[in-house]
Amino acid sequence: MGKFFKNGLSYEHTIKACFIGYIVQAIVNNFAPLLFLTFQQSYGIPLSRITLLITFNFCVQLSVDLLSAGFIDRIGYRAAMMLAHILSAAGLVALAVLPELLPSPFAGLIVAVMIYAVGGGLLEVLVSPVVEACPTDNKEAAMSLLHSFYCWGQMGVVLLSSVFFAVFGIAHWRVLALLWAVIPALNCLLFAKVPIYTLIEEGGRGTPLAGLVKSRTFWLLLVLMVCSGASEQAVSQWASTFAESELHISKALGDLAGPMFFAALMGTSRAIYGKFGARIRLESFMRGSIVLCIASYLLISLSPYPALSLLGCGLCGFSVGILWPGTFSLGSEFLPRGGTLLFALMALGGDLGCMSGPTFVGMVSSASAGGLHTGILLAVVFPVLMLAGCGALVLKRRRLPQRG
Repeated sequence: MGKFFKNGLSYEHTIKACFIGYIVQAIVNNFAPLLFLTFQQSYGIPLSRITLLITFNFCVQLSVDLLSAGFIDRIGYRAAMMLAHILSAAGLVALAVLPELLPSPFAGLIVAVMIYAVGGGLLEVLVSPVVEACPTDNKEAAMSLLHSFYCWGQMGVVLLSSVFFAVFGIAHWRVLALLWAVIPALNCLLFAKVPIYTLIEEGGRGTPLAGLVKSRTFWLLLVLMVCSGASEQAVSQWASTFAESELHISKALGDLAGPMFFAALMGTSRAIYGKFGARIRLESFMRGSIVLCIASYLLISLSPYPALSLLGCGLCGFSVGILWPGTFSLGSEFLPRGGTLLFALMALGGDLGCMSGPTFVGMVSSASAGGLHTGILLAVVFPVLMLAGCGALVLKRRRLPQRG
């Protein structure tokens, strides 16, 4: 672990670059939602079409997840990582310039989303296995800390964007998009230098696709990934809009009390499990978190008091914190020979959930007189299904002769 290479960089730098990689993914996933009402008002785009931006983002990421396993093996992890960062930066630049250059502002937004979504999809597939393959002493702690950086990145996006808008005005959001693009551009240079291991090199051949699809455990894990992504993003993607339009809170306060509060408690949850996970059974922590998630959905959607609805957003962030990395950990445990392909397919399931959750909320909200309150209320189906899936996994574990 402590061995340094000729360029003075060790695997510790690789892990830190991966931490920044998740910050990049947080930027591309969470910057545009802060501008949904701005897009709606500036370009005359209705809520139903704004919803398509979320759907398209995660649909592209889902497609990348599906195709990435063979693609990454052909070009190598380093080239794929650099490509992911280049596309993330290019997409943010396109977000700033294309809506004004193309005849249709919505077309410009869609093209920009497509570009950075490919980068985000590659990051989702690559970052976790690269950290998993590094010769660290405590892989579980490193993985938990890794996923917490997505939350800190989301917090940074909301907080720094809110400060920027307060100081310079939201009309200058294009400048901020260009500034955010600097981070993936610089991290691309870091990935050109850091040492990289792969799971294939470390553990030999993984389970082939035919072997995975025949496994009932794989399909159960895939359902858990879909529900974890949906449970998280159904609230996260709409938190800013919900606070502004439904609770009638100012944009600055809405962003801080909605998505930032959500991200802060999600990161706290992951940090807590990263520190005390050795003393807490993962499935028990996950099931307790899912119950809290269900309660938070009900609080957000049914409370007549804005303060309680915002509290529900924070509780939802805390409750979903363990769901995504926890399911990845369960996948590594139950299917230890899954390799890079397993990570790619689980990321596929997670992104399918990230797409379907907020899309479901947006479609229901557009069709309902109750607006986002109704959309979030009915989206409680996702954590309910995940609770059932975790129960099935616990029953499966009990039939195993021994843990691990």
